Amino acid sequence: MRVSRKQVEENKQTILTAAGRLFRERGFDAVTVTDIMKSAGLTHGGFYGYFKSKDDLIAQTLAELKIENDAAINDVVAQIERYLSPEHRDNFASGCPLAALAAETIRQSEPARDEMSARLQQQIAQLSEAMDDRDAQASRRAAIGSWSAMVGALILARMTADSTFSDEILGETAAWLAEKQR
Repeated sequence: MRVSRKQVEENKQTILTAAGRLFRERGFDAVTVTDIMKSAGLTHGGFYGYFKSKDDLIAQTLAELKIENDAAINDVVAQIERYLSPEHRDNFASGCPLAALAAETIRQSEPARDEMSARLQQQIAQLSEAMDDRDAQASRRAAIGSWSAMVGALILARMTADSTFSDEILGETAAWLAEKQR
């Protein structure tokens, strides 16, 4: 049975969405093509009609994932507080792919690393544009430092089993970064 082009595109988007969620929850290596296709409600056999390989799927998934948001950042402190919140920490499936997948992306294909790097550069540029009262070089430096602290704090807060310490990591990093914005 032939499937329309529209249905093919819808199926591919469903696969990419399922892959993005599963990769953030469990990592690239712990997720199989079968897991992804089952989550997408499709059969494993159809996978190669959409992607050349799992590496191709990973790269295309990373291209589709939003690091934070594609909209301009209007309030840097609000962005920091939202990013470094317990709700974001606890939401692997739709949370920041950088915090969930950066360490694993190092060992992925060049196209996958290129996609993650593009998303990182996009986020740095958006954050840099939102930095008030600074020249371009100072804004970029502040954006790189702030984003690095935010992602690092989220990773550390997710890693620790001590919820009080995890909350402290998020809260103190958010407070420190907010001070830097004043």
